[in-house]
Amino acid sequence: MSRKAAGYLLSGGGAAVIDISLFRLFAPVMGVMAGATLSFLVAAVVNFLVSSRYVFGGGGGARKAVLFLVFAGVGLVINVTATTLIWQASDLPLILCKTGGVGIAFLFNFAFNFLIVFRARPAHR
Repeated sequence: MSRKAAGYLLSGGGAAVIDISLFRLFAPVMGVMAGATLSFLVAAVVNFLVSSRYVFGGGGGARKAVLFLVFAGVGLVINVTATTLIWQASDLPLILCKTGGVGIAFLFNFAFNFLIVFRARPAHR
C-alpha cells in the first residue's frame, strides 16, 4: 500500500468515525436522509483539511477545495443512497447501514481525490 493510500485510509477513517458518530446523533432527530447528509458534510470538511495538509502535502488551495467538494457531493449521493437502500432492503441496524454507505463512498472518494484532486503534477523545467 502506498504512503498516500495509507494516509488517506487514516484520514478517511477518522472522517468515517465522525460521519457515523454524528449520524447516530442526527438520524433519530432529523431522519435518515437528513442525518446522513449533515453528518457526511461535516466529515467531508474534516477529511479535506486533513487530507490536503497531511496526506497529499501542502495546502488545499481554492481549486483543490472546489474539486474536493464537487467529488464529495457525488460521494454524498452515493453514501446517502447506499445507506438508505441498505436500510430499506435489510433488517440490519441503522448504524450498520450507514457504515456500509460510508464504505462504498470511501472507495469512490479515494479514487477521485488520488487521481484528480491531489494528483502529483510534473515539475516545470
